[in-house]
Amino acid sequence: MDVLALEAKNVGTGENEKKSAPRPKPKALKKAKRIVYFEVEILDAKTKEKLLLLDKVEPTATILDIKALFQKSNPKWYPARQSLRLDPKGKSLRDEDILQTLPVGTTASFYFSDLGPQVTWGTVFLTECAGPLIIYLMFYFRLPFIYSPKYDFTSSKHWVVHLACMCHSFHYIKRILETLFVHRISHGTMPLRNIFKNCGYYWFSAAWMAYYINHPLYTTPYYGQQQVNTSFYIFLFCQVGNFSIHVALRNLKSQGSKVKKIPYPTKNPFTWIFALVSCPNYTYELGSWIGFSVMTQCVPVAFFTAVAFIQMTVWAKGKHRGYLKEFRDYPTLRSSILPFIL
Repeated sequence: MDVLALEAKNVGTGENEKKSAPRPKPKALKKAKRIVYFEVEILDAKTKEKLLLLDKVEPTATILDIKALFQKSNPKWYPARQSLRLDPKGKSLRDEDILQTLPVGTTASFYFSDLGPQVTWGTVFLTECAGPLIIYLMFYFRLPFIYSPKYDFTSSKHWVVHLACMCHSFHYIKRILETLFVHRISHGTMPLRNIFKNCGYYWFSAAWMAYYINHPLYTTPYYGQQQVNTSFYIFLFCQVGNFSIHVALRNLKSQGSKVKKIPYPTKNPFTWIFALVSCPNYTYELGSWIGFSVMTQCVPVAFFTAVAFIQMTVWAKGKHRGYLKEFRDYPTLRSSILPFIL
């Protein structure tokens, strides 16, 4: 057999092998998962009357999504005004809760309560701070109808009165600027009726303190300039510390993030107190008012400081319990507001 014939035979055999090779079977198409939609009914928490029935709600819908759908049929009840619960007397569900993760069947019942008109927390903080700032200055400049007419628009002869006005104004201007540029407020809104209660407390306290500190018959502290200077340095130190803690807490999480982290000391020496205290912002706030109380030697200021200490202790203890509950590795050496004490 010649070479050409042998090559032709080999070519023919290769072609037959290719033809006889089994072809791979085509992959079977995956069946699309069937979405199980929910039926959501919203009932009045008091009367149990059905207010709305939502059909074909996606399982990934959040409580905020359901509130938005509810608002379409009831425009006056915007999401911040709504409270949805699984039980009429239960706890309000969070806006970020997902429908399919809740302990409900494909037909879910939510109980609605009207929280009333709402106002943002930022507005509340600004109103709380602007009031004391303006009210104190009214007493400082001795506007008419506050003291005797002969003292209208007069100025105190005591340096500590002017220093106290600067410290008080600095404190509330700082709080206003922090509200605008530093704080990341996690709470959305609060009932409008609460703003009158909150502002009434701060505004009345500012008026009560300012009346006595700026009174024409005001007497200076017992230990004179040494007492004023020492307390002023305490006040200033704590104000810087309070601001440092607020900045550290702001830098702890990015804008819009709801992931909670344990605050730790940073390179800033004012934050080293985090090693011993869970809420050092309240610790520094307390120190500021103690310094202001000693500086002015005024009973209303001391009373305001005592009440503020009680309230801040309640807030700090709640925050401390939240840290312990959420983080298993939370430092056990820390106290709520006062190192090793409280």
